Amino acid sequence: MIQRTAASIEARNTDTPGKSWQQLLAGSVTTPEALLRRVSLDPQQWLAGARAGHALFPIRVPDPYIARIRPGDPADPLLLQVLPLASETDNRTGYRADPLEESGSMLQKGLIRKYRSRALLMVTGQCAINCRYCFRRHFPYQDNRLSPRERRQVLDTLAASPEINEVIFSGGDPLVASDGLLSEWADALAELPNIRRLRIHTRLPVVIPQRITDDLLGWLNRNPLQKIVVLHINHPAELDDPTREAMQRLSSAGVTLLNQSVILRDINDSADTLEALSESLFAAGILPYYLHAFDPVAGAHHYDVSDDRARELVRELNTRLPGFLVPRLVREVPGRGSKTLLAL
Repeated sequence: MIQRTAASIEARNTDTPGKSWQQLLAGSVTTPEALLRRVSLDPQQWLAGARAGHALFPIRVPDPYIARIRPGDPADPLLLQVLPLASETDNRTGYRADPLEESGSMLQKGLIRKYRSRALLMVTGQCAINCRYCFRRHFPYQDNRLSPRERRQVLDTLAASPEINEVIFSGGDPLVASDGLLSEWADALAELPNIRRLRIHTRLPVVIPQRITDDLLGWLNRNPLQKIVVLHINHPAELDDPTREAMQRLSSAGVTLLNQSVILRDINDSADTLEALSESLFAAGILPYYLHAFDPVAGAHHYDVSDDRARELVRELNTRLPGFLVPRLVREVPGRGSKTLLAL
């Protein structure tokens, strides 16, 4: 079952009305016991595994996202993205802590450069939701916190690299940071003559749509750079009415909205689900952009889908959807100057 009714979501979404995004973030579920209780799963069956996975990569799930999970259903595709399992403790050959070898792409503290014209800025190490399949679940965020002096060094590095014309706010999730800090970064980047575009990679408008505030839209509107928000939505059930409203508000601020998904076993590895996802995204004003082949990160092998299966699914999407709704199937290969398009 792909869809949920708006009424059923609203009926369960009792903890969010009137709360700010900061309050919702602070009130996120962060223990296995609380998560199982909120989604009505039997702790006798699920708690031991959840505790084992949680010990390796802690739970974090905000209330607006939990409200979209079907209670009592361990196969719910949203729950499967956030529920720790005992299988995360298995050591599997080929699955690594740094599958994209980002440690070798650090220009300096907090600044990653994999491609010629783009640089990725680690604005914060915090996320609003801890997705179990995250390729950065082992990333040393504590080593990349930037002091004011180090922020100045980042800007000096970008200014000295005229071939870099786009900066990506990443993390963690950059929208966890305050609008004051984000606007300071954005204003400073706009003063660099080589920077044309600001890209923000975020999941916050999906998991806490209340994050799209007047303050956020204000600095986005004021900043002269071209703004692109790349969302991370894997399943059509992640889109509800508050999320769609948040997307409309971003679009009204002149922001281009793109989406990238990861192909995940038992979550979106079917043509029906991916077709529904593309249609739902476009109806919300979001263009499907990338479908990422799974990054072999340690602790997440149970999500892996083979490249052959991913190709098969995209071939099927090509028969069902217009070309502009078919995301590009890509893999990020360490050391290459661009993402690798997987031939169909």
